[in-house]
Amino acid sequence: MTQFLHKLFGRSPKSALQEIPTIPTPKVDSEKEPASELPPPKELPQFVVGFSQSVGKQREHNEDSLFTLTTNLASDRTFIPFGLYIVADGMGGHKHGEIASGLAVRSISSHVIRKVFHSLLSIKPAPPDESIQEIIQESVQEAHRAIAKYAPGGGTTLTATLILDDQMTIFHVGDSRAYTIAPDGKIQALTRDHSLVMRMIELGQLTTEEAAIHPQRNVLYRALGQGDPITPDTFTLPVPKSSQLLLCSDGLWGVVPESEISSLIASAPNPQAACQKLVEAANDAGGPDNITAILVRLPD
Repeated sequence: MTQFLHKLFGRSPKSALQEIPTIPTPKVDSEKEPASELPPPKELPQFVVGFSQSVGKQREHNEDSLFTLTTNLASDRTFIPFGLYIVADGMGGHKHGEIASGLAVRSISSHVIRKVFHSLLSIKPAPPDESIQEIIQESVQEAHRAIAKYAPGGGTTLTATLILDDQMTIFHVGDSRAYTIAPDGKIQALTRDHSLVMRMIELGQLTTEEAAIHPQRNVLYRALGQGDPITPDTFTLPVPKSSQLLLCSDGLWGVVPESEISSLIASAPNPQAACQKLVEAANDAGGPDNITAILVRLPD
């Protein structure tokens, strides 16, 4: 299995397989009472996931799509967590936007699951011929072509995270976002918007405050289904311990300040409650767009 992960990531994982400690059976004197309790087994790390979505208060239909899959493979002394999380925000008007985002989610999730997850579950797990980066690039190109074919004129953002063992790979097109929220509440954007106003900020032509009210703040220069070829931002990093991962559309981050997002997550008892609070906050602020949020609580 170590070879499987090494082939995917092109590295020797620091902890390719997390070992489940074996609890020794205490020796019992045959003349004494048997021990009534054994030490409890060490709790395995778990990804706790919540999500929520709303059409908002000013749109007639929902063009956002999402996907979540969380699994764990545990046997004997091995434990491998697998998670795939996707947010897509469609554009192009009624039908075309929602078709484009739905195609992106279905195409990418089916490709990654077929190439990575099914390989992992084989009787004799054999790594795919491609690296994780190549598999992701292929999945994005498939989605791009499907949108051009079945929703011509439509397009969608894409922000996704694939977690396998102790590594997570982010792949991103457009202006949906991925954030990490640290245990101290510090929120950090992992993705860079492919938008006109972000490019102008980077060139020093706009401030963040000016960009928030700019009339072209929703104009993207990179989106699935738009232009050719498409190149997603893709990078792999260690899973941050004791943190939370947020994927969301601009119906959330463009309406609710990051400081409030962090505060709402910190005050919620679990990721599902947090996502519901986030959507409510966006609607309370006017709900100008569709709202989608996925929150993953990462293990200690």
